[in-house]
Amino acid sequence: MVKFRLKGTKQNAFAFKIKKESSKEEKTHLYGEKIYDTNELKVSFEDIYRQLGSNILWHEFDDEKEKLIKEKEELVDTSKRLQAEFENYKKRADKEKTEFTKFAHADLIAQMLPVLDSFEIAIKNTNDKEKFIEGMKMIYAQFHSILEAEGLRHIKTAGEKFDPYKHEVLMKEESDKPEDTILEEFQKGYMLNDKVLRHSKVKISGK
Repeated sequence: MVKFRLKGTKQNAFAFKIKKESSKEEKTHLYGEKIYDTNELKVSFEDIYRQLGSNILWHEFDDEKEKLIKEKEELVDTSKRLQAEFENYKKRADKEKTEFTKFAHADLIAQMLPVLDSFEIAIKNTNDKEKFIEGMKMIYAQFHSILEAEGLRHIKTAGEKFDPYKHEVLMKEESDKPEDTILEEFQKGYMLNDKVLRHSKVKISGK
């Protein structure tokens, strides 16, 4: 049977006692007071290993915790930066929108300036009937050309079949023409590209 005597102070001497039952011989070294059986010592080592393993796990947990805290701080910083960038973007977008609204019709107005000039010329020639009429026709042609360039077009009516999406019926008259044929236009209708801006006011045939 082997026995150990241990004590945990650094300053004290270390001694252990080995006793062999066969020879009855004892060897003793000073190192504390309590004598441990080898079986007890074995359990003690297992406890130590478990404790060491637990310490290692806690150490790893602390490292992982610090890593997660750092990642969280980085994410918070990134979130704040992105939020600030978005706020700046919104301010720029609002400013650009305001500027666009302010000058959205600048090109159209610039195209209409020659029409304004033609009106001034026509007004100066009111005493000359022929020149005045000629000036009015020129103004109409200029104005119509500008609007056509912007996508405006007249809705066809004469001889067309009534379309409730494009035409508005003001009168209905008996006719030898097929029913719902447009007979007369009272007011022109217009479309801007594919959108109806104003319905044509018309008279259609009936039975």
